[in-house]
Amino acid sequence: MNTESFINHIKKNIADFTGSIEINEIGNVISVADGIARVAGLTQCQSSEMLLFPGNVYGLALNLEEDMVGVILLGDTTNIKEGDIVRRTGNVLSVPVSDELIGRIVDPLLQPIDGGENIKKTTLMPVERVAPGVMSRQSVSQPLQTGIKVVDALIPIGRGQRELIIGDRQTGKTALAIDTILNQKDQNVICIYVAIGQKKSKIARVVGELEKAGAMKYTTIVLASSSDTAALSYLAPYSGVTLAEYFMAQGKDVLVVYDDLSKHAVAYREISLLLKRPPGREAYPGDIFYLHSRLLERACRLNIEHGGGSITALPIIETQGGDVSAYIPTNVISITDGQIFLETNLFYKGVRPAVNVGLSVSRVGGAAQIKAMKKVAGPMKLSLAQYRELESFAQFDSDLDPETKKSLERGKRSVELLKQDQYVPIVTPLQISSLYSVNNGYLDSIEVTEVRSWEKGLHEFLVKTEKQLLEKISSDWNNEIESSLKKAIEVYQNSLPNNQS
Repeated sequence: MNTESFINHIKKNIADFTGSIEINEIGNVISVADGIARVAGLTQCQSSEMLLFPGNVYGLALNLEEDMVGVILLGDTTNIKEGDIVRRTGNVLSVPVSDELIGRIVDPLLQPIDGGENIKKTTLMPVERVAPGVMSRQSVSQPLQTGIKVVDALIPIGRGQRELIIGDRQTGKTALAIDTILNQKDQNVICIYVAIGQKKSKIARVVGELEKAGAMKYTTIVLASSSDTAALSYLAPYSGVTLAEYFMAQGKDVLVVYDDLSKHAVAYREISLLLKRPPGREAYPGDIFYLHSRLLERACRLNIEHGGGSITALPIIETQGGDVSAYIPTNVISITDGQIFLETNLFYKGVRPAVNVGLSVSRVGGAAQIKAMKKVAGPMKLSLAQYRELESFAQFDSDLDPETKKSLERGKRSVELLKQDQYVPIVTPLQISSLYSVNNGYLDSIEVTEVRSWEKGLHEFLVKTEKQLLEKISSDWNNEIESSLKKAIEVYQNSLPNNQS
């Protein structure tokens, strides 16, 4: 190649060259402590943006201040030090979601921590999303059966509802939620149990119960243990509901348990105080209500045009000394569609589950019950209400008329019948048979101490001899079905030793 052609070749390459400039905004760590980093130099940083720290540790930009960014760290912070370079990613915090996560135990970033295989096929979804709008929702009308008689009869939960479980510690809140998960077997409901600030030993027991019942086949556990940072406890419920939205978008029904949002609020308070946000009532920041409302509003039932899926939320709140008027309990009560209140006094009296029927409510009500349950639950509510009223003054007056005595005795048997062992959910047709029996006086002559053994015998008898009747009760209720159930109960009564009728 001669000099002239070489020069022409160079000129052509220069003319064809199109350069592009890639700009990466980087900052520096000013300080790091308690899982919080302060970073300077990121003037274009967005709220909730993921930032990359040395050692592939990600952080979440939470505080955007004039001269620095407050970041919560989502990984091992031991090797991060003052002066380290921090890079923007340009992406908001997202987590990998997949069908393969069913049956797994994962951390708040949805990474498996159960020692199983890595998840191969995933889709990234942002953790913070706007809840579905009003026009994409439909009313709650399909029941989500818990398998717990007192709940399904008196405080029914529907698919797409947000029902708060509230009470002091050690009153059976988690047990009630786990029973509900166990009862979803063969119900086409995917369950997500979000453990926030729980001991790993407790979660190991929960996993053991779920595996024993075969419930892990349709359950994912999102775990932020008590040994994890406040940042991971803050993130866990949002990751859980993001995974739930992934399944809801496929038209599936999902149940999400948040155990518990009291610890979630405490984690957020810790983060906020470390970020030097101004404290308010009980030292919680002013946006604590928004923290939970934007989480729970994502639970809904979509209409057919949007896939028809649903997310049912069971948030748990721990009270102190039964005080439901404290800041966090009142916040969550106002966001949800009702609450199941578990009372310490009832628990120690042996009434388990210790549900206070007077203070518990479902704002969906009978809309989330099958026809047969509606029929038998009405008289039960009335009977219990009368019993509570009569019980309060009966202790002062032993001379009661026969009708009052009858109401009191039936009330005692109703309370005894609503007791239920832990981790033993009961299918709806058998619940209906129990409630029908007490409403119609079949238990009036049975000793209170014998009520539960009588009920167990009835259930065994019906499962063995009346399978078709139980199937009919699940789908309908009419005079013919009622007559058949009445006849079956009478046959069982007559088959008992000494004819306990």
